[in-house]
Amino acid sequence: MSAPILGFHHVAIIVSDYETSKRFYTQILGARILAETYREARQSYKLDLAFADGSQIELFSFPAAPARPNRPEACGLRHLAFRVQNVQSAVDFLQENQLDCEPIRIDELTGKQFTFFKDPDGLPLELYQL
Repeated sequence: MSAPILGFHHVAIIVSDYETSKRFYTQILGARILAETYREARQSYKLDLAFADGSQIELFSFPAAPARPNRPEACGLRHLAFRVQNVQSAVDFLQENQLDCEPIRIDELTGKQFTFFKDPDGLPLELYQL
């Protein structure tokens, strides 16, 4: 029997400033809001977002969430990579929106361009050439 996994459905991210991250992921990165829910019992928002290709992110706001380890090689999610047609064009767009990007590099295994930037909480995000 083959593995039943078809791919991933979503990535969940806990954010420190809900409104800032909501603006970042929707107004800058272009995600569409699928649903926004305030959960009174948890004093927490849950924001379901989708990108043009159907990939999804869930943003959560929890009061007093512990800080994320920020060492580059800490265990856990290392980074989230976004597919783009043209890395330089995507970098130009992000820089127009006052976001810093690392220099564009070439993946030595695939020959594709990539670079990194960060979300409002410092989560490493990657742009990766299709």
